[in-house]
Amino acid sequence: MKTTAVLQKFYGIKPTTLTSLEGYESTNFKVLSAEGTFVLKQYQYSQATYALLVSENNLLQELEERTSYDFSKTISSKNGDLLVVEENAIYRLLSFVEGDFLGDVVHDPILLGSLGTFLGSVTQVISGTYEAAVSAKETVWDLQHFGKNHELIKYIEDPSLRSKVDYFFLQYEELVLPNRYRLRRGIIHNDANNWNVLTKNGNVSGIIDFGDMCHSWLINELAVAISYVMMEKENPLEAAATVIEAYHKLVPLEEIELYLLYYLVAARLCTSVCNSAHSKLRKPDSEYITISEKPAWNLLKKWFTISPIKAEYEFRKAVGFQAKPHMGLQNQIENRKKHISEALSLSYERPYQMERAAFQYMYDIEGNAILDAYNNIMLAGHSHPKVVRAGQRAMAQLNTNTRYLYESLTTYSERLLAKFPTSLNKVFFVNSGSAASDLAIRMAHTHTQKQKIVVLEHGYHGNTRIGIDISHYKYDHKGGSGKNEHIIQTPMPKAFGSGMKDNGEAGAYYGNLTTTQLEEQGDGIAAFISEPIVGCGGQVPLAKGYLKKVYPEIRARGGICISDEVQVGFGRLGDYFWGFEMHDVVPDMVVLGKPMGNGHPIAAVVTTDAIAASFENGLEFFSSFGGNPVSCAIGLAVLEVIEEEGLQQHAKETGNYLVELLNELKREYPEIADVRGIGLFLGVELIDKDGKPNQELASKIKNKLREQHILIGTDGPFNSVLKIKPPLSFNRVNCKTLITGITSIMSELTKK
Repeated sequence: MKTTAVLQKFYGIKPTTLTSLEGYESTNFKVLSAEGTFVLKQYQYSQATYALLVSENNLLQELEERTSYDFSKTISSKNGDLLVVEENAIYRLLSFVEGDFLGDVVHDPILLGSLGTFLGSVTQVISGTYEAAVSAKETVWDLQHFGKNHELIKYIEDPSLRSKVDYFFLQYEELVLPNRYRLRRGIIHNDANNWNVLTKNGNVSGIIDFGDMCHSWLINELAVAISYVMMEKENPLEAAATVIEAYHKLVPLEEIELYLLYYLVAARLCTSVCNSAHSKLRKPDSEYITISEKPAWNLLKKWFTISPIKAEYEFRKAVGFQAKPHMGLQNQIENRKKHISEALSLSYERPYQMERAAFQYMYDIEGNAILDAYNNIMLAGHSHPKVVRAGQRAMAQLNTNTRYLYESLTTYSERLLAKFPTSLNKVFFVNSGSAASDLAIRMAHTHTQKQKIVVLEHGYHGNTRIGIDISHYKYDHKGGSGKNEHIIQTPMPKAFGSGMKDNGEAGAYYGNLTTTQLEEQGDGIAAFISEPIVGCGGQVPLAKGYLKKVYPEIRARGGICISDEVQVGFGRLGDYFWGFEMHDVVPDMVVLGKPMGNGHPIAAVVTTDAIAASFENGLEFFSSFGGNPVSCAIGLAVLEVIEEEGLQQHAKETGNYLVELLNELKREYPEIADVRGIGLFLGVELIDKDGKPNQELASKIKNKLREQHILIGTDGPFNSVLKIKPPLSFNRVNCKTLITGITSIMSELTKK
């Protein structure tokens, strides 16, 4: 039946104007007539919907009688019916509530306080009311059923944004669900958004649209409301605290509710963007659906920059609760010393006490959100949900060793080896880059039946006995045992500072130096091992042409060539998935580790059929945990994230942008002598006024950035190189934040 006919037949109203109003579950019209202004709502008939509308009418009546706020009144038909059923549809006529939408007015503290008071008043009236239909209702907009929205993630086009949303589904499962039975319950409006809440004269005056009401956790009323008032705010927690403080005066909040509020806000934002993504497929031009989508995404992205510990602190402070106690920094350090050797160093002059992490952010126990431009192990990002879930599922299903057959071992091996040249087709799994380096050298000795290993100055290849033997960075360091006789140490081919161009000239020079050493050594070369970019040497890319010169010389003497990709592999370099590709060579063996498991201990040696066969000499190789089902599942998830989220291309684009910014800084500050590296594996070499390595400046920049809650490291022979190698979720906004921090410190320290 046509809308005009419904109005005339059942309500005796002849509309002068009908305006369509959009909604998720009903068709709505604003009705202008001689009799007044109304809203006509049409629903598809079902017994459940009819029962819910009866309950809604009952609650509206309760609110009208027990509060002074404005709510829609249900208009009876000519027959006295509050609900009219006609042609499989339910019709309901409501009074039109006047007022300015919360989304159209300035959110000053008085208004936000009045919102908290209003929500508290509504909670007092309806939370204890029993309505069977409401109690039985399940909706995806009810945060206690947040998991129902998970299947909608697939409609979010950007895979990196899908992961951000999935992160909060994971946190909800880990933190909210275990506490669900501790949360108070009752009927809530459940949709106090900017376009439902009405205001008059700078105060909240009422609310419309009870279509999402449900019997849920009471705290969800507040979670939904502050999710919207925090949108587009420079200081969202301050806005939220004002609402919370006023609400608490009427409905005193409990500690567990404040603890979970950060994650419930995230759940509401995720519910909104998931449903918007899905609904846009059906109604791509709907302003109603998309009106909150952009600000919801903006706040969700910003939510990662706000520590959950900080949020809880501000929420507690708003209601007068004391901050949660925690062990002070000095006490934590002293407690650590009781059990942990000081051989294990701490970063920064004032170390961090870390609590949680998400993608490129870490959160310390004091509530700081820390931008991580340092931890290259977390290649896919801290706590990436796909990687975490892969480990959880595998751990719950099976964890054993490679003496048994299981599909994940072969599946992961195939996917990993597909990333290599065809000659590199055998893999040995272990648990760390150090163990992989150790195994690689053992295999080289076995295959060649020779002992001498050629290594680069300042190279580092692990913490095992063999690893230290082949690491100039360790054996020639303070406390080191010195170079063993079977180690041939060759100069690091660093173009910068050599007086030669990195156009093949420097590579040829250093290649000739190494060749001369090899000629002097004669026979007995088992292997040459190097990183494509020498990390501990100061993020130094090997001079162009060097490996092209050295690899054939090693092989001519019966040795094998090993590329240590522990730091640079898996797409971090942007243009190249593996570092050896940037030098246009194919090694005989590749050592993998660090980012391979995104923080899970997994590593590998990849080599040729021939070398693998020579290791099959009767002395069985076995690693208790290498290649176990959990590690394989996690490793596979990392590869999938790299591909799905385009992290290699992202590393290229973001790295190029960051290099541009660093070079702009270099032109301004002569203390910056060199900006080098590729992708998101970068080094910034600092010098003093005499052109010497400036360790003091590097240390100050690192530690002053720490005070700005930005993490970088320092390295190189003189610790004068800033090293920047963040999780690959690091973005252009983060680049600007990092550069702003470095600029402010350089300006301060160099008096510019």
